[in-house]
Amino acid sequence: MNIIKQPNCIKFGIDSAKDFKYPNKSLVITSKGAISRGWLNYTNLENQIYFDDVEPNPSSDTAEKIISDFKNKDIDYIIGLGGGSSLDVAKFVAHKLQKKKILIPTTFGSGSEVTRISVLTVNGKKTSFHDDKMFADVAIVDPYFIKNTPQDILKNSAIDACAQCSEGYDSKNGNEYTRFLCQKAFEILEDGILNEKYEKLPMGSLITGLGFGNCSTTLGHALSYVYSNEGYSHGHALAFTTRVAHEFNSSKFTDRFNHIVNKLKFDKIILKQNLEDAANIILKDSKHLMNNPKHVEKKDIISLLEKINNFD
Repeated sequence: MNIIKQPNCIKFGIDSAKDFKYPNKSLVITSKGAISRGWLNYTNLENQIYFDDVEPNPSSDTAEKIISDFKNKDIDYIIGLGGGSSLDVAKFVAHKLQKKKILIPTTFGSGSEVTRISVLTVNGKKTSFHDDKMFADVAIVDPYFIKNTPQDILKNSAIDACAQCSEGYDSKNGNEYTRFLCQKAFEILEDGILNEKYEKLPMGSLITGLGFGNCSTTLGHALSYVYSNEGYSHGHALAFTTRVAHEFNSSKFTDRFNHIVNKLKFDKIILKQNLEDAANIILKDSKHLMNNPKHVEKKDIISLLEKINNFD
């Protein structure tokens, strides 16, 4: 038996975030620049209480600070506005404070607005939290935010979405529904990236979230976190870790994913940590490795990390 879970309400389309009637007693969780970029003005949220200090690869300390600062405030909703980092913090905070959540992505790669997953850095290590109570009450996907997105953010978001749907397609925890969504998402993203039709990325990312959120990513994501712990952005790491993972798994997406990585021109990444130590950390990531289509041993992980370090 398969079970599919997703938010009860998903709104998408141009101006969907602008035209939504937001609750009055809300806390907006976002990142630096939300005001200068006009996000709060566009969404008519400038008069709400807000926290605008979410960092990339956010720490659990940031989430706990928000919980401490706002737990006694008269708030009914948490509104996450920003990239995957802001949405992950908003989901975690809302869950802990038992508040309803509205999630609005401004970058399109994580699919966090429609998943039950929050990824935070705990004691220097990226950690994923899974709970049905972290689903959004309302997810709003508005392509408006793709405008004027810096190229580095755009390409890191795009490859993140490509990694998620292609890994999700291969996941042992997948089914006909998730494979259909992941396949469709990859096709949309591939067309958008290779033909520079970036307005397609929001829909591709949304469908990606609905797909992999119901099955799990795999080896590429397990490998990526040790690079994120050394400061590489999540998408940048995945450009290489999912690439070698697809080759290891003989994924049908191997060549197409490589073509996308080459199109986006990612700089080489090198892991400074001792590879055996890194492999021991990666082996603990059972949430991803148990769903990988092929069994993974420590020697395999070390070999893959060496391959990434030796890319030209």
